[in-house]
Amino acid sequence: MKLTLGFSPCPNDTFIFDALVNNKIDTRGLSFEVMLEDVETLNQWALNGKLDITKLSYGTLPLVMDKYAVLNSGSALGKAVGPLLISKEEAIQDVEGSVIAIPGEHTTAHVLFSLAYPGAKNKIFMRYDKIEDFVIAGNGLGVIIHENRFTFEDKGLHRITDLGEYWEKETANPIPLGGITIKRLIEDEIKFKVDELIKASIEYAYEHHYKELTEYVKVHSQEMSESIMRKHIDLYVNHHSINLGDEGKNAIKKFIDIYQSTHTDIKISIEGLFV
Repeated sequence: MKLTLGFSPCPNDTFIFDALVNNKIDTRGLSFEVMLEDVETLNQWALNGKLDITKLSYGTLPLVMDKYAVLNSGSALGKAVGPLLISKEEAIQDVEGSVIAIPGEHTTAHVLFSLAYPGAKNKIFMRYDKIEDFVIAGNGLGVIIHENRFTFEDKGLHRITDLGEYWEKETANPIPLGGITIKRLIEDEIKFKVDELIKASIEYAYEHHYKELTEYVKVHSQEMSESIMRKHIDLYVNHHSINLGDEGKNAIKKFIDIYQSTHTDIKISIEGLFV
C-alpha cells in the first residue's frame, strides 16, 4: 500500500524520516510517496486534505481536526524550543504598534505571538527563512523559528521575547510546535502501523546516524553547517518525538483550548484527536 507523506526539509524531520523513507527499516508492506515542503505549504495542503500523512504546525491542527488525527510519534514539542520575537534594535518600546513578520498565518508561531501580544494587528506573513532579512532591512520586527534561532545574533539582531518561554510561564506545559497527522479515513490498522514505523525510524536514527549525520539530512539542510544541523536535531527531536505520552497530549489539548478561546467562531471537538 502506498501513502503520500509530507514533511519539511529541516534536519529534525529528515533525521526522523530518513530510515522510513529510504527503506533502512522494514516498512511492513507500506511504501511512501514523499513530498518535502516548508511547513506553511504543508499547512495549506492540510487545510485541503491533500496528503495521507503530513507534518503540520499545531497552529493549523484546530482547522483540520475533522480530516486528520495526531500520531503519537514524530512531533516537535519541548521546553526552550519556541519561536523568538527579534528586532534590529536592542530595545523596542512598542511591539504592538510595529510591523511584525510572521512565518505563516496558520503556524504555531502566529498563535503564540497572538497570545503574547493580542493587540498587535500589523502582521505580514512570509516564509520563515525570509524573516531575518526583513528585520535586517529595517522593515519591522520578526518572529523566527527553526535554524534561525541559532543565527540571528550572528547577524546583529536582538531577541525581544521568547514566545515559547511565555507559553511555558502561562501554561506550565511544553510547547507544541509541529506534529505528524494522518487522515482519519485511513483504517485503524494502517494508522497504528504508520505510528509504529515512525517510532522505529527515530530509534534507528539515534542508534545508527546520530554521531554521523546521513547524506539525506545534509542534502536537504539548505546549506546549514553541520553544527547547526545538530543543534536543530537536539532542540526539536526528543522523547516527545518518540512518543507524545500524557505530558505531550495534555500540552496539545491545552494549546487547542487556548486556540478555541481566541477563535470562538470555530467549533472544535477533540474526540478522536490522537491515534
